[in-house]
Amino acid sequence: MMIAPIDTPRMTLDGLKREALADLALLGYPNAPWLSDLPRPDAADVADVIIVGGGQSGITIAAALKWDGLRHIRVLDSGAPGAEGPWLTFARMEELRTPKTQVGNEFNVVNLSVRRWFETRYGHQAWADLSRIPRTDWKAYLDWYADVFEIAITNHCEVLDVAPEGDLIAVTTRIGGVIEKCLARAVVLATGYDGAGAWRVPPFISAALSPDRFDHTNGPVDFDALKGLRVGVLGHGASAFDNAIKALEAGAASVDLCFRRARLPRTNPHRAVETPGMMTHYPDLSENTRWDIARFFRSADQPPPVRSFETAMSLENFRLRPATPWLEVSQQADAIRVTTPDGVLEFDHLLLATGMDVDLAVRPELRTIHDKVALWGERYTPQDGSEDARLARFPYLDGFYGFIPKDSGEAWVSRVFAFNSCSFVSHGPHSTSISGHKHAVPRLVRGVLRRLLLDREALILPELTAYVSPDLPIADNFEVVLAEANWQPARSPETGKPAMRSGA
Repeated sequence: MMIAPIDTPRMTLDGLKREALADLALLGYPNAPWLSDLPRPDAADVADVIIVGGGQSGITIAAALKWDGLRHIRVLDSGAPGAEGPWLTFARMEELRTPKTQVGNEFNVVNLSVRRWFETRYGHQAWADLSRIPRTDWKAYLDWYADVFEIAITNHCEVLDVAPEGDLIAVTTRIGGVIEKCLARAVVLATGYDGAGAWRVPPFISAALSPDRFDHTNGPVDFDALKGLRVGVLGHGASAFDNAIKALEAGAASVDLCFRRARLPRTNPHRAVETPGMMTHYPDLSENTRWDIARFFRSADQPPPVRSFETAMSLENFRLRPATPWLEVSQQADAIRVTTPDGVLEFDHLLLATGMDVDLAVRPELRTIHDKVALWGERYTPQDGSEDARLARFPYLDGFYGFIPKDSGEAWVSRVFAFNSCSFVSHGPHSTSISGHKHAVPRLVRGVLRRLLLDREALILPELTAYVSPDLPIADNFEVVLAEANWQPARSPETGKPAMRSGA
């Protein structure tokens, strides 16, 4: 979907940035720094917070932390500049799934909002006519947003580990082949949907085929190489339909989209939990309720976006195959043979929209911490009939997205926060998505500030007693100034001595 920028804009995006900064200044942004420097020679090199991930969550968290007076924030991202997050890589939909009115990373500052950004670029009528925000425009808005807050992102940065180092957290990184350690008081993992594991290819497929015969839809796909090929897609969600469309647009001879269900889901239950009450106070719900909601979303799932569905169904050589699970896959000389309950299908290439496997151990940044954090399977016993091995592998997070140590001797893990898919059971299915930012980011930020405050509790009283900031700079000359002004204090009628007036 192409939208032309307006020819004579009322103001440019640079002008909007100036107005947004003026609004922020009126609201007290940023707050004064409140963390004292650490008493160590390398204190200047220690970050208050390191955020792993420079996508939509990472930059929103960085902005909120800056607003609350943290000076030293580092944002690390594995992608190239401008390619942070999924929007220009494996996200292939035309528009966002999130309703345009449920975007909330602007902190109630109108000139920071995606609506004001969009209207500045395309005009008021374009926003009024818009059903959903185009994906590439969303990324352009995020880049502008990061520029407003002067959020510097260290790109091409691979995080290899997060581990304790004394009373700090060490983040081991690799940039251009160079390995180094960055120190921080706290770490936030804003690593997206696969932050709790890795994209999953069913073993019965990966074991049967050479790697060049299949791709996971949430990874790189050479669509040009699919020209003239018969493509089989496994899955029924957004990425399944979006990748099917891309394959046909690239010239694939045919695409068969297969899934196990007898019919596609019609209702998106995620909309039902996108309420201020649910998204603000979700972790206050009982364990039973949160577990049952997670199980419900596992079973109910959600339909593909309407635009993706309609586009796919309109394309020639697209076939929708419900009730078609893949029972066996084998590689033959001339085709990939897929056995289904209704017979054998033959393809030349497979696209697998098979989601994520929950496995903390496969995440490089969790190499040290993965076996030291509490899991739902260790903290909660499901009622009979509601067991779920996949959900049991999710971390059991505290009320502020912090990891909880299995052993009290590993208290350092509480300084690491998982604002990613690790929070699915503890904080709900939408807390880290676009629609959840308005409610979830403040909770995370409160948790980070709380942790930083508690870590320096022993310093509070000494700093308080040493605090000097005279409200009356003439205090030393007070008597002289009063004499020169002929000022006479009020006197008590009982004692005749000077008395302070009420309100003095």
